Amino acid sequence: MLPEPPRHGEDPSDCDSCRGRDEGIWFNERWRLTRIAKVGVPLVLMLHPLDHHDLADLPDELAAELGVLSTHIARHVQALPHISRAHVYRIGDGGAHLHIWFFARPEGQAQMYGSWMVVWDDLLPEYPEDVAEADAAIVADALVASYGGRRSAADGEPQHA
Repeated sequence: MLPEPPRHGEDPSDCDSCRGRDEGIWFNERWRLTRIAKVGVPLVLMLHPLDHHDLADLPDELAAELGVLSTHIARHVQALPHISRAHVYRIGDGGAHLHIWFFARPEGQAQMYGSWMVVWDDLLPEYPEDVAEADAAIVADALVASYGGRRSAADGEPQHA
């Protein structure tokens, strides 16, 4: 379809991510981490810059921080005892505000290798919220210890994609 329709949040005044900048499980002065609820895999997290940027216009300082921060998050997700890998995705077609996805692949689930993870997430029954919330809290605490920042006052409040 040409021209392509605008992505959500092309206008920062109409951006859900900007409006939700106080929601999440972990924050620092430039980033926030949210947990996505009602998913089929054990844990889905999303990293957002607090200011309205997309990947192509991310200032170099934030771009460098994105790499280091993503590595810390992936390490902590993979440290969960029942998780083998953290899949990291940036798709970018749905929203103009940068958001990086972290999907936790459960240990022993070879059918979820590679790009099939997001397909399986849509097909599986909903993962238990209490387990996902506890895992998200472990990741957020580990991130505070390894990278800094702070936990949310609302502790573990899930976000909906």
